[in-house]
Amino acid sequence: MFGLARTFCATAALCIAVPAIAAPDPETFRKQLDSFIEKEMRDEKVPGVSIAVLRNGETVVAKGYGIANVEHDVPVTTQTIFQSGSVGKMFTAAAVMTQVEQGKMGLDDPVSKYLPDVPASWRTMTIRHLLTHTSGVANYGRGFDYRRDYSDDELVKIAEGMPLDFAPGARWSYSNTGYALLGILVKKATGRSYLEVLDTEVFKPLGMKTARGISDNDIVPHRAAGYELNDGVLKNQDFVSPTMNSTADGSLYLSLDDMIAWARGVEQGKVLSPASWKLVYTPARLNSGKPYPYGFAWRLDMAGGKPRYHHGGAWQGFRSYYSRYLGDGLSVVLLANSAATDLDAFVDGIAKLWDPALVAPAPRPKAEPDTARRVTALIETARVGGLRKQDLPLAGEDFVNRVNPYFANLMKPLGALTKLELAEREELGDDISYTYVASFGDRTMKVRYAVAPGNQVSSFFISQ
Repeated sequence: MFGLARTFCATAALCIAVPAIAAPDPETFRKQLDSFIEKEMRDEKVPGVSIAVLRNGETVVAKGYGIANVEHDVPVTTQTIFQSGSVGKMFTAAAVMTQVEQGKMGLDDPVSKYLPDVPASWRTMTIRHLLTHTSGVANYGRGFDYRRDYSDDELVKIAEGMPLDFAPGARWSYSNTGYALLGILVKKATGRSYLEVLDTEVFKPLGMKTARGISDNDIVPHRAAGYELNDGVLKNQDFVSPTMNSTADGSLYLSLDDMIAWARGVEQGKVLSPASWKLVYTPARLNSGKPYPYGFAWRLDMAGGKPRYHHGGAWQGFRSYYSRYLGDGLSVVLLANSAATDLDAFVDGIAKLWDPALVAPAPRPKAEPDTARRVTALIETARVGGLRKQDLPLAGEDFVNRVNPYFANLMKPLGALTKLELAEREELGDDISYTYVASFGDRTMKVRYAVAPGNQVSSFFISQ
Protein backbone atom coordinates (compact mmCIF):
# COMPACT_ATOMS: atom_id res chain seq x y z
CA MET A 1 0.00 0.00 0.00
CA PHE A 2 2.87 2.40 0.79
CA GLY A 3 5.47 1.88 -1.88
CA LEU A 4 7.99 4.24 -3.40
CA ALA A 5 5.31 6.70 -4.47
CA ARG A 6 1.65 7.38 -3.81
CA THR A 7 -0.85 9.18 -5.99
CA PHE A 8 -2.92 12.00 -4.50
CA CYS A 9 -6.04 13.29 -6.28
CA ALA A 10 -7.19 16.70 -5.06
CA THR A 11 -10.03 16.65 -7.55
CA ALA A 12 -11.10 14.28 -10.30
CA ALA A 13 -9.01 16.30 -12.73
CA LEU A 14 -5.86 16.77 -10.65
CA CYS A 15 -3.60 13.91 -9.61
CA ILE A 16 -0.13 14.44 -8.25
CA ALA A 17 2.46 11.72 -7.75
CA VAL A 18 4.32 12.36 -4.53
CA PRO A 19 7.36 10.38 -3.37
CA ALA A 20 7.28 8.70 0.00
CA ILE A 21 10.03 9.91 2.33
CA ALA A 22 11.98 7.92 4.85
CA ALA A 23 10.71 8.42 8.39
CA PRO A 24 13.17 9.87 10.93
CA ASP A 25 14.59 7.61 13.59
CA PRO A 26 11.68 7.18 16.05
CA GLU A 27 13.76 7.43 19.23
CA THR A 28 15.59 10.55 18.07
CA PHE A 29 12.31 12.10 16.94
CA ARG A 30 10.66 11.44 20.31
CA LYS A 31 13.53 13.03 22.24
CA GLN A 32 13.52 16.08 19.99
CA LEU A 33 9.76 16.28 20.28
CA ASP A 34 9.85 16.20 24.09
CA SER A 35 12.36 19.05 24.19
CA PHE A 36 10.42 21.11 21.66
CA ILE A 37 7.01 20.64 23.31
CA GLU A 38 8.30 21.38 26.81
CA LYS A 39 10.03 24.58 25.63
CA GLU A 40 6.99 25.74 23.66
CA MET A 41 4.72 25.15 26.66
CA ARG A 42 7.04 27.19 28.90
CA ASP A 43 7.31 30.03 26.39
CA GLU A 44 3.54 30.21 25.87
CA LYS A 45 2.55 29.39 29.47
CA VAL A 46 0.38 26.49 28.30
CA PRO A 47 -0.63 24.25 31.23
CA GLY A 48 -1.14 21.03 29.28
CA VAL A 49 -1.11 19.49 25.83
CA SER A 50 -1.74 16.07 24.37
CA ILE A 51 0.14 15.16 21.18
CA ALA A 52 -0.17 12.34 18.68
CA VAL A 53 2.05 11.74 15.67
CA LEU A 54 1.07 8.95 13.27
CA ARG A 55 2.82 7.58 10.19
CA ASN A 56 0.64 5.63 7.77
CA GLY A 57 -1.84 4.99 10.59
CA GLU A 58 0.78 3.67 13.02
CA THR A 59 1.36 5.61 16.23
CA VAL A 60 4.83 7.12 16.52
CA VAL A 61 4.00 9.26 19.57
CA ALA A 62 0.90 9.50 21.76
CA LYS A 63 1.67 11.44 24.90
CA GLY A 64 0.35 13.97 27.38
CA TYR A 65 2.48 16.82 28.69
CA GLY A 66 1.85 19.11 31.63
CA ILE A 67 -1.27 19.64 33.70
CA ALA A 68 -4.92 18.96 32.82
CA ASN A 69 -6.27 20.71 35.92
CA VAL A 70 -3.99 23.26 37.56
CA GLU A 71 -6.02 23.56 40.78
CA HIS A 72 -5.83 19.82 41.45
CA ASP A 73 -2.43 19.23 39.78
CA VAL A 74 -3.76 16.46 37.53
CA PRO A 75 -1.38 15.41 34.73
CA VAL A 76 -2.39 15.16 31.08
CA THR A 77 -2.60 11.63 29.63
CA THR A 78 -3.88 10.23 26.35
CA GLN A 79 -7.24 9.76 28.11
CA THR A 80 -7.58 13.40 29.18
CA ILE A 81 -10.77 14.95 27.78
CA PHE A 82 -10.39 18.27 25.95
CA GLN A 83 -12.94 20.43 24.16
CA SER A 84 -12.79 20.15 20.38
CA GLY A 85 -13.35 23.71 19.27
CA SER A 86 -13.81 23.89 15.51
CA VAL A 87 -12.03 20.59 14.92
CA GLY A 88 -15.55 19.40 15.79
CA LYS A 89 -16.76 20.78 12.46
CA MET A 90 -15.20 17.86 10.59
CA PHE A 91 -17.40 15.56 12.69
CA THR A 92 -20.48 17.64 11.89
CA ALA A 93 -19.63 17.32 8.19
CA ALA A 94 -19.25 13.56 8.64
CA ALA A 95 -22.66 13.40 10.36
CA VAL A 96 -24.23 15.25 7.43
CA MET A 97 -22.54 13.00 4.89
CA THR A 98 -23.78 9.82 6.61
CA GLN A 99 -27.29 11.16 6.18
CA VAL A 100 -26.62 12.14 2.57
CA GLU A 101 -25.55 8.55 1.89
CA GLN A 102 -28.75 7.29 3.50
CA GLY A 103 -30.87 9.61 1.35
CA LYS A 104 -32.17 11.66 4.28
CA MET A 105 -30.37 14.83 3.18
CA GLY A 106 -28.96 16.10 -0.10
CA LEU A 107 -25.94 18.33 -0.59
CA ASP A 108 -27.87 20.48 -3.05
CA ASP A 109 -31.05 20.52 -0.97
CA PRO A 110 -32.08 24.12 -0.38
CA VAL A 111 -32.03 25.12 3.26
CA SER A 112 -35.64 26.16 2.76
CA LYS A 113 -36.55 22.46 2.46
CA TYR A 114 -35.94 22.18 6.20
CA LEU A 115 -36.62 25.81 7.18
CA PRO A 116 -39.57 26.86 5.01
CA ASP A 117 -39.83 30.39 6.39
CA VAL A 118 -36.32 31.57 5.50
CA PRO A 119 -35.90 35.07 4.01
CA ALA A 120 -35.98 35.47 0.24
CA SER A 121 -32.20 36.07 0.26
CA TRP A 122 -31.73 32.50 1.56
CA ARG A 123 -33.73 30.78 -1.16
CA THR A 124 -30.69 29.67 -3.20
CA MET A 125 -28.71 28.57 -0.12
CA THR A 126 -27.94 24.84 0.06
CA ILE A 127 -26.50 22.31 2.48
CA ARG A 128 -23.30 22.39 0.41
CA HIS A 129 -23.02 26.15 0.92
CA LEU A 130 -23.21 25.70 4.70
CA LEU A 131 -20.61 22.91 4.67
CA THR A 132 -18.13 24.99 2.67
CA HIS A 133 -18.67 28.37 4.40
CA THR A 134 -19.97 29.85 1.16
CA SER A 135 -23.52 30.43 2.41
CA GLY A 136 -23.11 34.08 3.35
CA VAL A 137 -24.66 33.41 6.78
CA ALA A 138 -23.10 35.89 9.21
CA ASN A 139 -21.57 34.94 12.52
CA TYR A 140 -23.74 35.77 15.53
CA GLY A 141 -23.11 39.43 16.31
CA ARG A 142 -22.61 41.82 19.22
CA GLY A 143 -26.07 41.38 20.71
CA PHE A 144 -25.75 37.62 20.94
CA ASP A 145 -25.54 36.28 24.50
CA TYR A 146 -23.44 33.12 24.83
CA ARG A 147 -24.61 32.74 28.44
CA ARG A 148 -28.26 32.41 27.47
CA ASP A 149 -30.03 29.16 26.68
CA TYR A 150 -31.59 29.45 23.23
CA SER A 151 -33.95 26.99 21.57
CA ASP A 152 -33.18 25.78 18.05
CA ASP A 153 -36.02 27.93 16.73
CA GLU A 154 -34.57 30.98 18.46
CA LEU A 155 -31.12 30.34 17.01
CA VAL A 156 -32.61 29.99 13.54
CA LYS A 157 -34.64 33.17 13.96
CA ILE A 158 -31.57 35.14 15.04
CA ALA A 159 -29.57 33.83 12.07
CA GLU A 160 -32.37 34.63 9.64
CA GLY A 161 -32.64 38.14 11.09
CA MET A 162 -29.05 39.03 10.22
CA PRO A 163 -28.29 40.29 6.69
CA LEU A 164 -26.27 37.82 4.64
CA ASP A 165 -22.63 38.82 4.26
CA PHE A 166 -22.98 37.97 0.55
CA ALA A 167 -25.23 36.04 -1.81
CA PRO A 168 -24.93 32.25 -1.38
CA GLY A 169 -21.96 30.94 -3.37
CA ALA A 170 -20.54 34.38 -4.15
CA ARG A 171 -17.69 34.30 -1.64
CA TRP A 172 -16.07 32.31 1.17
CA SER A 173 -16.28 33.44 4.77
CA TYR A 174 -15.89 31.28 7.87
CA SER A 175 -19.26 30.97 9.62
CA ASN A 176 -19.76 29.30 12.98
CA THR A 177 -23.43 30.14 12.66
CA GLY A 178 -23.62 28.15 9.42
CA TYR A 179 -22.35 25.02 11.16
CA ALA A 180 -24.70 25.54 14.10
CA LEU A 181 -27.50 25.56 11.52
CA LEU A 182 -26.21 22.29 10.03
CA GLY A 183 -26.71 20.57 13.37
CA ILE A 184 -30.28 21.87 13.51
CA LEU A 185 -30.94 20.70 9.94
CA VAL A 186 -29.66 17.19 10.72
CA LYS A 187 -32.22 16.97 13.51
CA LYS A 188 -35.02 18.22 11.27
CA ALA A 189 -34.09 15.74 8.54
CA THR A 190 -33.62 12.70 10.77
CA GLY A 191 -35.46 13.29 14.04
CA ARG A 192 -32.14 12.71 15.85
CA SER A 193 -29.63 15.25 17.13
CA TYR A 194 -26.35 15.48 15.29
CA LEU A 195 -24.71 14.08 18.45
CA GLU A 196 -26.92 10.99 18.28
CA VAL A 197 -26.03 10.58 14.62
CA LEU A 198 -22.33 10.93 15.43
CA ASP A 199 -22.52 8.43 18.26
CA THR A 200 -24.11 5.69 16.13
CA GLU A 201 -22.54 6.44 12.73
CA VAL A 202 -19.03 7.66 13.64
CA PHE A 203 -17.93 7.37 17.28
CA LYS A 204 -18.92 3.77 17.96
CA PRO A 205 -17.89 2.33 14.57
CA LEU A 206 -14.43 3.91 14.92
CA GLY A 207 -13.94 2.96 18.56
CA MET A 208 -13.98 6.55 19.83
CA LYS A 209 -14.92 5.40 23.31
CA THR A 210 -15.01 8.70 25.20
CA ALA A 211 -16.06 11.14 22.44
CA ARG A 212 -19.31 12.90 23.34
CA GLY A 213 -21.05 16.25 23.58
CA ILE A 214 -20.06 18.84 26.17
CA SER A 215 -21.92 18.79 29.48
CA ASP A 216 -21.23 20.82 32.62
CA ASN A 217 -23.62 18.69 34.66
CA ASP A 218 -22.40 15.19 33.85
CA ILE A 219 -19.52 13.50 35.62
CA VAL A 220 -16.89 13.21 32.88
CA PRO A 221 -13.82 11.19 33.89
CA HIS A 222 -10.46 12.73 32.99
CA ARG A 223 -11.99 16.08 32.00
CA ALA A 224 -9.42 18.88 31.61
CA ALA A 225 -10.04 22.48 32.63
CA GLY A 226 -9.70 25.24 30.05
CA TYR A 227 -7.64 28.35 30.74
CA GLU A 228 -7.02 31.86 29.44
CA LEU A 229 -4.12 34.26 29.91
CA ASN A 230 -5.12 37.70 31.16
CA ASP A 231 -2.10 40.03 31.27
CA GLY A 232 0.07 36.95 31.57
CA VAL A 233 -1.93 35.51 34.47
CA LEU A 234 -3.67 32.14 34.08
CA LYS A 235 -7.45 32.32 34.57
CA ASN A 236 -10.30 29.83 34.24
CA GLN A 237 -12.36 29.82 31.04
CA ASP A 238 -15.52 31.92 30.78
CA PHE A 239 -18.92 30.38 31.36
CA VAL A 240 -21.07 29.48 28.34
CA SER A 241 -24.69 28.32 28.52
CA PRO A 242 -25.50 24.62 28.06
CA THR A 243 -27.21 25.45 24.75
CA MET A 244 -24.20 27.26 23.34
CA ASN A 245 -22.01 24.34 24.37
CA SER A 246 -24.07 21.89 22.33
CA THR A 247 -24.17 23.48 18.88
CA ALA A 248 -22.63 21.75 15.87
CA ASP A 249 -19.94 24.34 15.21
CA GLY A 250 -17.54 22.66 17.63
CA SER A 251 -18.98 21.43 20.94
CA LEU A 252 -17.42 18.03 21.54
CA TYR A 253 -15.38 16.34 24.24
CA LEU A 254 -12.49 14.35 22.77
CA SER A 255 -9.44 12.59 24.17
CA LEU A 256 -6.22 11.97 22.29
CA ASP A 257 -7.21 8.29 22.15
CA ASP A 258 -10.46 9.35 20.45
CA MET A 259 -8.59 11.51 17.96
CA ILE A 260 -6.16 8.71 17.12
CA ALA A 261 -9.14 6.45 16.37
CA TRP A 262 -10.63 9.22 14.20
CA ALA A 263 -7.33 9.79 12.38
CA ARG A 264 -7.04 6.11 11.53
CA GLY A 265 -10.64 6.05 10.37
CA VAL A 266 -10.07 9.09 8.16
CA GLU A 267 -6.86 7.72 6.68
CA GLN A 268 -8.45 4.34 5.98
CA GLY A 269 -11.57 5.89 4.47
CA LYS A 270 -13.95 4.40 7.02
CA VAL A 271 -17.49 5.52 7.97
CA LEU A 272 -18.11 7.13 4.55
CA SER A 273 -17.89 5.77 1.02
CA PRO A 274 -14.92 6.65 -1.22
CA ALA A 275 -17.23 8.90 -3.24
CA SER A 276 -18.26 10.78 -0.10
CA TRP A 277 -14.68 11.22 1.10
CA LYS A 278 -13.82 12.58 -2.35
CA LEU A 279 -16.58 15.19 -1.93
CA VAL A 280 -15.35 16.05 1.56
CA TYR A 281 -11.91 16.89 0.13
CA THR A 282 -13.12 18.74 -2.98
CA PRO A 283 -12.44 22.50 -2.92
CA ALA A 284 -15.52 24.71 -2.80
CA ARG A 285 -16.46 26.29 -6.11
CA LEU A 286 -17.76 29.85 -6.09
CA ASN A 287 -20.43 31.25 -8.39
CA SER A 288 -17.64 32.74 -10.52
CA GLY A 289 -16.31 29.23 -11.17
CA LYS A 290 -13.17 29.85 -9.12
CA PRO A 291 -12.19 27.19 -6.55
CA TYR A 292 -11.60 27.98 -2.90
CA PRO A 293 -9.24 25.65 -0.96
CA TYR A 294 -11.74 24.46 1.63
CA GLY A 295 -13.80 21.28 1.51
CA PHE A 296 -16.35 20.06 4.04
CA ALA A 297 -14.63 21.26 7.25
CA TRP A 298 -11.12 20.67 5.92
CA ARG A 299 -8.64 23.30 4.77
CA LEU A 300 -6.90 22.07 1.63
CA ASP A 301 -3.45 23.32 0.74
CA MET A 302 0.15 22.28 0.25
CA ALA A 303 3.09 21.79 2.60
CA GLY A 304 6.55 21.38 1.11
CA GLY A 305 4.99 20.89 -2.32
CA LYS A 306 2.76 18.09 -1.03
CA PRO A 307 -0.97 18.03 -0.20
CA ARG A 308 -2.03 18.95 3.30
CA TYR A 309 -5.53 18.62 4.81
CA HIS A 310 -6.06 20.28 8.19
CA HIS A 311 -8.28 22.20 10.59
CA GLY A 312 -7.87 23.94 13.92
CA GLY A 313 -10.20 24.92 16.71
CA ALA A 314 -10.50 27.31 19.66
CA TRP A 315 -13.21 27.50 22.30
CA GLN A 316 -13.56 28.15 26.02
CA GLY A 317 -9.93 28.00 26.98
CA PHE A 318 -9.07 25.10 24.67
CA ARG A 319 -7.28 24.86 21.32
CA SER A 320 -7.05 21.89 18.97
CA TYR A 321 -5.56 20.85 15.63
CA TYR A 322 -5.54 17.90 13.26
CA SER A 323 -3.18 18.08 10.31
CA ARG A 324 -2.56 15.47 7.61
CA TYR A 325 0.53 15.65 5.37
CA LEU A 326 -0.46 13.21 2.65
CA GLY A 327 2.87 13.00 0.85
CA ASP A 328 4.63 11.93 4.04
CA GLY A 329 1.84 9.73 5.39
CA LEU A 330 2.08 11.93 8.48
CA SER A 331 -0.71 13.01 10.83
CA VAL A 332 -0.34 15.39 13.77
CA VAL A 333 -2.98 15.86 16.47
CA LEU A 334 -2.73 18.49 19.18
CA LEU A 335 -5.12 19.18 22.07
CA ALA A 336 -4.32 22.01 24.51
CA ASN A 337 -6.04 23.64 27.47
CA SER A 338 -4.99 27.26 26.96
CA ALA A 339 -6.72 29.79 24.72
CA ALA A 340 -3.31 31.42 24.20
CA THR A 341 -1.80 28.33 22.54
CA ASP A 342 -0.08 29.22 19.26
CA LEU A 343 -1.32 26.31 17.17
CA ASP A 344 0.88 27.11 14.19
CA ALA A 345 4.00 27.22 16.35
CA PHE A 346 3.26 23.80 17.85
CA VAL A 347 2.05 22.01 14.71
CA ASP A 348 4.60 23.53 12.33
CA GLY A 349 7.33 22.79 14.87
CA ILE A 350 6.33 19.14 15.05
CA ALA A 351 6.15 18.87 11.26
CA LYS A 352 9.57 20.49 10.94
CA LEU A 353 11.11 17.91 13.28
CA TRP A 354 9.69 15.22 11.03
CA ASP A 355 10.55 16.77 7.67
CA PRO A 356 11.85 20.37 7.42
CA ALA A 357 10.51 20.60 3.86
CA LEU A 358 6.95 20.58 5.24
CA VAL A 359 7.40 24.07 6.67
CA ALA A 360 9.94 25.47 4.21
CA PRO A 361 8.83 29.01 3.30
CA ALA A 362 7.66 29.63 -0.25
CA PRO A 363 9.77 31.99 -2.37
CA ARG A 364 9.15 35.53 -1.15
CA PRO A 365 6.84 37.35 -3.59
CA LYS A 366 7.71 40.64 -5.23
CA ALA A 367 6.91 43.65 -3.05
CA GLU A 368 3.83 45.71 -3.94
CA PRO A 369 4.38 49.23 -2.58
CA ASP A 370 0.78 50.43 -3.08
CA THR A 371 -0.61 47.41 -1.23
CA ALA A 372 1.93 47.87 1.56
CA ARG A 373 0.84 51.47 2.02
CA ARG A 374 -2.81 50.44 2.32
CA VAL A 375 -1.94 47.73 4.83
CA THR A 376 0.19 50.15 6.85
CA ALA A 377 -2.72 52.58 7.03
CA LEU A 378 -5.05 49.82 8.26
CA ILE A 379 -2.53 48.74 10.89
CA GLU A 380 -2.32 52.26 12.30
CA THR A 381 -6.11 52.62 12.25
CA ALA A 382 -6.48 49.26 14.00
CA ARG A 383 -3.96 50.36 16.64
CA VAL A 384 -6.44 52.93 17.97
CA GLY A 385 -9.51 50.73 17.44
CA GLY A 386 -10.74 53.01 14.67
CA LEU A 387 -11.61 50.63 11.81
CA ARG A 388 -14.89 51.46 10.07
CA LYS A 389 -17.23 49.35 7.97
CA GLN A 390 -16.12 51.24 4.84
CA ASP A 391 -12.50 50.28 5.54
CA LEU A 392 -13.41 46.58 5.20
CA PRO A 393 -16.60 46.58 3.14
CA LEU A 394 -16.67 42.82 2.50
CA ALA A 395 -15.50 41.59 5.89
CA GLY A 396 -18.96 41.07 7.38
CA GLU A 397 -21.56 43.35 8.88
CA ASP A 398 -20.34 43.21 12.47
CA PHE A 399 -16.65 42.45 11.90
CA VAL A 400 -15.14 45.84 12.76
CA ASN A 401 -17.21 46.18 15.92
CA ARG A 402 -15.86 42.85 17.16
CA VAL A 403 -12.20 43.30 16.19
CA ASN A 404 -11.63 46.96 17.10
CA PRO A 405 -11.27 46.31 20.84
CA TYR A 406 -9.23 43.16 20.14
CA PHE A 407 -6.77 44.98 17.87
CA ALA A 408 -6.47 47.96 20.23
CA ASN A 409 -5.65 45.65 23.15
CA LEU A 410 -3.27 43.50 21.08
CA MET A 411 -1.29 46.50 19.83
CA LYS A 412 -1.34 48.56 23.01
CA PRO A 413 2.14 47.43 24.15
CA LEU A 414 3.68 47.72 20.67
CA GLY A 415 5.91 50.55 19.54
CA ALA A 416 6.08 52.09 16.09
CA LEU A 417 5.86 49.92 12.98
CA THR A 418 9.45 49.57 11.80
CA LYS A 419 9.17 47.09 8.93
CA LEU A 420 6.47 45.45 6.81
CA GLU A 421 7.56 42.49 4.69
CA LEU A 422 5.39 40.60 2.23
CA ALA A 423 5.71 36.88 3.03
CA GLU A 424 3.03 35.33 0.83
CA ARG A 425 0.67 36.25 -2.01
CA GLU A 426 -1.96 33.83 -3.29
CA GLU A 427 -5.27 33.68 -5.10
CA LEU A 428 -8.13 32.41 -2.95
CA GLY A 429 -11.31 32.16 -4.94
CA ASP A 430 -11.86 35.58 -6.49
CA ASP A 431 -9.63 37.33 -3.95
CA ILE A 432 -5.94 38.06 -3.79
CA SER A 433 -4.66 37.30 -0.30
CA TYR A 434 -1.49 38.73 1.24
CA THR A 435 0.38 37.70 4.37
CA TYR A 436 2.80 40.25 5.86
CA VAL A 437 5.25 40.07 8.73
CA ALA A 438 5.00 43.37 10.61
CA SER A 439 7.88 44.35 12.89
CA PHE A 440 7.42 46.69 15.83
CA GLY A 441 10.96 46.96 17.15
CA ASP A 442 11.80 43.47 18.44
CA ARG A 443 8.17 42.28 18.26
CA THR A 444 6.58 40.80 15.14
CA MET A 445 2.98 40.26 14.14
CA LYS A 446 1.37 38.41 11.26
CA VAL A 447 -0.97 40.53 9.13
CA ARG A 448 -3.41 38.99 6.68
CA TYR A 449 -5.03 41.22 4.08
CA ALA A 450 -7.19 40.34 1.07
CA VAL A 451 -8.84 42.26 -1.73
CA ALA A 452 -11.72 41.27 -3.97
CA PRO A 453 -12.37 42.34 -7.56
CA GLY A 454 -12.81 46.11 -7.66
CA ASN A 455 -10.02 46.48 -5.09
CA GLN A 456 -12.44 46.12 -2.17
CA VAL A 457 -10.90 44.95 1.08
CA SER A 458 -12.42 41.57 1.91
CA SER A 459 -10.41 40.64 5.01
CA PHE A 460 -7.87 42.09 7.41
CA PHE A 461 -6.50 40.50 10.56
CA ILE A 462 -3.53 40.93 12.87
CA SER A 463 -2.27 38.09 15.03
CA GLN A 464 0.81 37.16 17.04
